[in-house]
Amino acid sequence: MNDMKTIAMRSPYDEVGGLVYFGRLLDRIRLYQDNRLPEEYLEMYGDGFDERTCDFLGVSFEALAARVSEGGWDDEILEWCYFAGRRPSSDEIEIWNGFLSKRGWRDPMATMIREELAAKGWSERSDIKTLFDFFDADEGRPLRFTE
Repeated sequence: MNDMKTIAMRSPYDEVGGLVYFGRLLDRIRLYQDNRLPEEYLEMYGDGFDERTCDFLGVSFEALAARVSEGGWDDEILEWCYFAGRRPSSDEIEIWNGFLSKRGWRDPMATMIREELAAKGWSERSDIKTLFDFFDADEGRPLRFTE
C-alpha cells in the first residue's frame, strides 16, 4: 500500500476555476493512470463524487480520463469540460460547491461518515462533519472548518 503522505492528492476543498473537488478528481485520475492510486481509493474510482462532478459538467468520466491522459494544466482540462459538456453559471457553481462541500452533514451520508469514523477509531471526533472533512483528516491535512 502507498503511504498517503507521498501521494499528491489535494483537498477536495481546493478549487480549480471556482469548482471544489475538480482538482482532486484530476489528481485521482492521474494517480490511477500512473498506477499510484492507493488501494483504498480504487473501489470508488469513477463513482461517487467523481461521477457526480462529471455529470455536473456534462462529460463522461471515461472521456475526462482520456483527456487527462493527453496532459495539460488543470484549467485547460476544465475548459475542455466546458467545451465538451457544459459551462455552468456562477450561480450553479455556487450551489454545486455548497452541496458537495457539505455532503455528509445532516444528510443520508452522515451515517456513512459515522461508520468510517468508528472504523478508524475516531468515534469521539466531533470536528469531522462532512465527507470533505473526513478526506482531509484521513489524509493528514488539518481541517478547514472547526466550531
